[in-house]
Formats: sequence, C-alpha cells, structure tokens
Amino acid sequence: MASLSDYECSRQSFTSDSSSKSSSPVSTSPPRVVTFDEVMTAARNLSNMTLAHEIAVNENFELKQDAVPENSLAGQVKHIVHQAFWDVLESELNADPPEYEHAIKLFEEIREILLSFLTPGGNRLRNQICEVLDTDLIRQQAEHSAVDIPGLANYVISTMGKLCAPVRDDDIRELKATGNIVEMLRQIFHVLDLMKMDMVNFTIKSIRPHLQRRLVEYERTKFQEILEETPSALDQTTEWIKESVNEELLSLSESALTPGAENSSKPSLSPTVVLNNSYLKLLKWDYQKKDLPETLVTDGARLQELTEKLNQLKIIACLSLITKNMVGAVTEGFPELTNRLKRISAVLLEGMNKQTFNLKEALNSIGVQTCVEVNKTLTERGLPTLNAEVQANLIGQFSSIQEEDNSIWSLIDKRIQLYMKSLLCLPNSQKCMPPVPGGLTIIQQELEALGCQYANIVNLNKQVYGPFYANILRKLLFIEEAVGKVNASSPTN
Repeated sequence: MASLSDYECSRQSFTSDSSSKSSSPVSTSPPRVVTFDEVMTAARNLSNMTLAHEIAVNENFELKQDAVPENSLAGQVKHIVHQAFWDVLESELNADPPEYEHAIKLFEEIREILLSFLTPGGNRLRNQICEVLDTDLIRQQAEHSAVDIPGLANYVISTMGKLCAPVRDDDIRELKATGNIVEMLRQIFHVLDLMKMDMVNFTIKSIRPHLQRRLVEYERTKFQEILEETPSALDQTTEWIKESVNEELLSLSESALTPGAENSSKPSLSPTVVLNNSYLKLLKWDYQKKDLPETLVTDGARLQELTEKLNQLKIIACLSLITKNMVGAVTEGFPELTNRLKRISAVLLEGMNKQTFNLKEALNSIGVQTCVEVNKTLTERGLPTLNAEVQANLIGQFSSIQEEDNSIWSLIDKRIQLYMKSLLCLPNSQKCMPPVPGGLTIIQQELEALGCQYANIVNLNKQVYGPFYANILRKLLFIEEAVGKVNASSPTN
C-alpha cells in the first residue's frame, strides 16, 4: 500500500552497499550480501508499517477507488470492453428463447459479494441470500423458462439497502427506479463496488484506536525486522545525524576560540541538541532531490507538505514586514487592509512549490496589487496616495525576496527556525504554545497550527525510533570524544 516513490526510496536505502553491520557507522566488517527475498521481505514490512502508520496518525485517511481518466487509452479500452459485455448480455436476454447463463453467473458473483458484507452473527440473512440466489435452482428455473430476473434483481437491491451505509441510500433509490434490467445489473455492480470501499474504510476506522495504542511498539518491531533483513537500513539516518554532529562540533570549536573562552571548561555535545537540530533540517529538506532518512519515510508526505506551507508563510511574513517598514506610517490603524493583503498574497503564492511556478512574477504581481489596495484604502479615507517612487521601491523590495542572502528573508527564516526549535524543547505534557517571535504575528495562527503538527510528528518519531537514534548517537559521539582525546594527547612540535 506504500506509494511507489516511498517504495523506491526504501529499496534504494535498504540495498545500499555503503554499510555493513546494523546501525554501525564505523564497522570494518565486509558488506553483507542481501538477497532478493530479504529485500522483498523488507519492502513488505515497510509497506505494512507505512500503512499502519498512515491509518493511526491520519484521521482523514481512507481508501478510494482508482478512477481511470475516460479520455486515456486505458479508460477507452475499459469502456469498450465493459460496453461489449453488457451488450452481449442484453442480446442474450432479448433472444428467443432467452439465454440466462451469463446472467446467472452475475447473480452468483453478486451473492458472494453480499455474503462478504455479513458479520459472523448474520446467519438468518446469510441463509436467505443463499436460498434466493441459489444458482442451481435458478438454472433449473431457466431451463423451464420460469426464472424471474427482474425479481432477483429487486431482491438484490432490497438486500443492498439493508447492508449499505446511509451515504448510499440515494444510490439504492436510483437503482430501484431503473427500468432496464441490464442497466440495473450494471449499476448494481457499481454500487456494490462503492459498498466494498465503504466496508474497507469502516474497518479502518474501527481498528484506528487499537493501532494508535500499539503504534509505537508495532512500528519499532517492524523496523527492527527490516534492520535484521537489511543491515544498511540506517545508512541515511546515520548520515543525517552525523551531519548535525559535525555542525555542532564546529559551532563548539568556534565558541571556544572566542575571547575569554580559554579558561572555560570544554563543552560537550548534547545528544538532544544534535537530534533536534537534525529534525530542524527537515524544514529545509529538498524532497524532490534528496532521500529522507529511513526512519522518516512513513512521514515523508506530511513533512513535505508542511515544509511547502511553511515556505509560503515565510514569504507572506516577509511581504508584511516590508510593507510595514515602508508604508506602515500611512496604513497604521487599518487591520482590515492587512488581512486583505495577506489573503491576496496567499492566493497569488498558491502552488509556489511547483517547478513551473514563476516566483519572481508572482512577487511582482503581489507588489502591484499591494500598491493598488493601499492606494484604494487611502483614497477612501481622503488621504494622499503613494507616489510612484514609493510604489516602485515597494515592488522592487518584494521581488528581491527570492534573491540569495536577502536580509529580510534571512531574518524571518531565523525567527521561524527559533520558534520551531522552541517547540521541540517543550515537554510533551505542556499544552501551551511558546510565544511567537516579532515579525511573525501576521502568520501566528497558521504557524502555530503547523508547529503543532510538526511537533507531533517529531515526538512520535522519537518515541518509535528513539532506541535506534540512541545507538547511532552513542557511537558517533564516542568516536568524536575518542578523536578529541587522541588529538589532545598528541605531542606538539
């Protein structure tokens, strides 16, 4: 059930030959050969784990029927084949004498589908269905031209009405109003397909509470099985954490070189800080070109969507800050204008994470529209409008946001990173949100919602994969400490 991209990502990660023993970043053992069966076992475990994770954490998760586009080749072939089948059935029923064999096979299939909807205790209805849709009896009736196809179809529709979800009541009424028997049978199968999907989604909702209670234990066990089958299953996770370790070491080294730091005791790496910094990297991850750590594959789609929304909020905050700095004096006291400009920006930035999106053009359009809205508000209140120079400057500042090392973008980005970092430092029991840094008030509501979602993903991930991370951090930090001791004990010339 895992998406193809997730499967390919996991397959590439799990078959990598850059690792040897499980989760050991420094093992010198030769790489272990992973068989195809072991790879497929790991893929099945990942698929099961991904599906269970999605059901447990996504309250809106449900299965839907694959809709083949009608204008596609597959859609046209499907339509032609299905139409040919129903045309043949209609010609057989209209023949003299009628041919009932295909119709009987349809009722046999319908009977099995109806029986699959019954609970173990529904013996009375089960016996009734088997009795009415007894294909042997129907064949005997057909041989004597005594079979009542419309009557059987009406019984099926009546039984479907007893078994279907309330959302299908309108479909059942439409079935009853269908006059043509072939079209009626055709629509019966269509509604039965919908009822099958309803049953699957009902089952998903029923097992969700159980999965939520057992999710941490289940995912950890499944991932351990993957790790045993494919020892390289933590390679990218190790590199992800190692990158944060190196950055933290560099930061500590720079701090030690600052004036007045010579006599202070040597600071040590904090595993919590290293891991939190690793999670913060996910907010700037290139999800199109860079594979996620193996331990985060199940949340890849959520993290990507969250990052894309966060990038949009960053730009909106930048635009608001520029507008406030440049024309805040003349627009102060007009909250409805601020909210209107925010909505305009959000609309024009829709889809900004697509490769075909022209950000510079969008920013220029937002600048022009901002000037129009500001001047309109000023005119309504009898105030002088913005002159051409101020408007050109405002539009230019908007367009420059996308430039590398833009000071406004850097400022907003640092403040959002600081806010997200503060969320990761909160105890799980604390329900209140930390204060939003200055300049982010315009996006406070959306930022808090994204922050809450982000913190939930991280906290669950820590619970599931904490032991694996602890093992990686223990080895990485032990290596760094050992290297530091060796360097300290080396004689100097």
